[in-house]
Amino acid sequence: MGKISVETCDIEGIKVITPTVFGDARGYFMETYNKNDFVQAGIDREFVQDNQSASKKGVLRGLHFQKNFPQAKLVRCINGEVFDVAVDLRKDSATFGKWFGVVLSAENKKQFYIPEGFAHGFLVLSDYAEFAYKCTDFYHPEDEGGLIWNDPDIGIEWPLQEGVELNLSDKDTKWRGIREYK
Repeated sequence: MGKISVETCDIEGIKVITPTVFGDARGYFMETYNKNDFVQAGIDREFVQDNQSASKKGVLRGLHFQKNFPQAKLVRCINGEVFDVAVDLRKDSATFGKWFGVVLSAENKKQFYIPEGFAHGFLVLSDYAEFAYKCTDFYHPEDEGGLIWNDPDIGIEWPLQEGVELNLSDKDTKWRGIREYK
């Protein structure tokens, strides 16, 4: 393989990607995306939109998805640390409703590939975090869907920190559970 190592997960299609980092006394260099390396790793997707967000500790964004225009995403944390989660919403999948989470940070430089058909969200663990991601389709606001972050039928084990109050958008407090998607 090229300049990345790829870990597969228990849920088909999800991958954790670790780039090769070239460092010296000046700092470091790494390729965050190289189409040839990703195709060789089984990720042959065209990304059409890049997004970036900044958030404070305790912000939980998600769990979001697009209903009719699903997006595969390649996500990473470029400053700080987040706990990133994908939930399988593919109706014919043996792992429908299952989740996978990974810590992404500026320090570990890992990336998380989430194919189409998944809900996605993250919790900010550090005082401040910047999060960047590539998408395979454009965002369609009228097509947005979501799942409530604490749905007991999914059972995500969020690493909630004692004394840190969760901060969610109004819409993220109103999503329903996964039962409506079965």
